[in-house]
This record gives sequence, structure tokens and C-alpha cells, in this order.
Amino acid sequence: MEGASGGGGREVATLGGGCFWCTEAVFSELEGVEKVEPGYAGGTLPNPSYEQVCTGRTGHAEVVQVTFDPKVLSYHDLLTIFFTVHDPTSLNRQGADVGTQYRSLVLYHSAAQKATAEEVVRELEGEKLWKKKFVTQLEPFSVFYPAEEYHHDYFRRNPSGGYCQAVIAPKVAKFRSHFAERLKGAPTPRA
Repeated sequence: MEGASGGGGREVATLGGGCFWCTEAVFSELEGVEKVEPGYAGGTLPNPSYEQVCTGRTGHAEVVQVTFDPKVLSYHDLLTIFFTVHDPTSLNRQGADVGTQYRSLVLYHSAAQKATAEEVVRELEGEKLWKKKFVTQLEPFSVFYPAEEYHHDYFRRNPSGGYCQAVIAPKVAKFRSHFAERLKGAPTPRA
């Protein structure tokens, strides 16, 4: 197995790519993903609240913890999609969201996940997916704090909200367009 076990042959990935409402919305539609939970990781304060994380003083990033089936979706492919749907070259910001809590972050659960993350970064930088060098932090996973309930399934529950319409909907549309064959319920390619 290439990463942390989520039980039953499942793996867990912990990723920060800006606002967790956006990353949760994207990964929730991906074939092989069984659970996406928004939360906080990478900081020093135990059990931080959203308000505390938003100050930028706790060291936490907004992250999603993704439980997936590696027989359907490899960690390599998950990271490739992750680096495509957010800007890994933008230090401590994604669009108008600015602060260390919005940094690009991969919290690896095993040595294999770390090696895969380093490999994917090398590949995508070599392919010039982005014009600038990646600033994504690769750090060992330590602890994940689930976000408050009102953050869960935010896009699905608030589709007409201003932020959802202006920021999340275009990101999800771009994801659907680029990865249509990877969506849940997509037709299986014929041999």
C-alpha cells in the first residue's frame, strides 16, 4: 500500500489547497473518493476554531482529509488533480483568499506518500503545468481537527451563495471539464 491506511484497503490524504470549501467540492465528485472532510492541520493550537485559524496566528491551514480507494484512484493521480485545481505556486494565497491558512500543503501519512508527492511535483514542474516554481509545503502529518459542521458540504448546501457562485462554481466547472472521465458515475471507457 502506498499511503496511510484508512481501513479496508483505503488510504487517507491530507491536502491544503486554499479554501477547504473549494477542495471539498472538487474531491467529493472524484471517482474512488469515499469521504472528504474539511478541517485544520499543520498548526500548534489544539482544537482550533475557524475564527482562530482565520487570524493566521495558529499556524494551521484549511485542509481536506480525503479517504479514497487506491484500487480506483492512486495517490499519484489524486495529487496530480490536486495540483491542477489550485495554484501551487502562489505563496499563502489562492485568489483573493490571503494568509498562511490558505497555503498549498501536502501532509504525507507515510514515506511512500512523501516520495510520491515529491515525484508528482517534479513531473508537473517539468511539464510546466504552472509557469512558476511550486511553493507547496510537504510535511509529515501529525493531527487533523475537523472543521465545524457548517463547513461540511458547504458548496452543495449553499450553491447560490456569493462565494460559491464567484469562486467555487467556476473551479468545480473547470475540474469537471478537465477530469470528466474521473467523475463519479462517469461512463467506463471501453477496451
